Amino acid sequence: MESESPAGGALAVALLHHPVYDRNLRVVATAVTNLDLHDIARSAKTFGLVRYYVVTPLEEQRELARRIAGHWSEGWGAAYNPKRKEALDLVSVVATLDEVRAHMEKEFGGPVRTVATGARGAPNAVSYPEMARMLKRGGASYLLLLGTGWGLTEDVLSKADYVLAPITGVGDYNHLAVRSAAAIIFDRLLGERM
Repeated sequence: MESESPAGGALAVALLHHPVYDRNLRVVATAVTNLDLHDIARSAKTFGLVRYYVVTPLEEQRELARRIAGHWSEGWGAAYNPKRKEALDLVSVVATLDEVRAHMEKEFGGPVRTVATGARGAPNAVSYPEMARMLKRGGASYLLLLGTGWGLTEDVLSKADYVLAPITGVGDYNHLAVRSAAAIIFDRLLGERM
């Protein structure tokens, strides 16, 4: 059965642990964290995303992510906290972004449009209201790309169909935790406006 987000089309999120930059702009693979796994899953469930992909080429890190998610979606934690189970049921752990695209195309049909995010921005960045309108039109599957470490590589950004405008605060400091950025992005794109 095909899942559908409240926005009108399939919307998923992928947290990339590779390829991302470290503070010296070297391409690295970062570690999976328990907080990112839980908090992004809970935000994704709250805003109606259909899947949360955790992407890492490191088998040990994929196993760790599966073990954490499994504890809450299949193990003792599923009975202990059914609300957390609902959120962690969204998690799929994969090795590459290409696997994510293939999975989405098979599960939701048609091509997948990728929407990259990041603090650096891009000259042709799409605004949140504009992307929200695209999502509401439906008829397409969208994949939000979040980067760990110091953000998505230029290669990932250049291959994305869209790049969202960066989240900005009141000063020059702009280094949100990815789980905080995810919640803000989901709210701006899908949240109710008064």
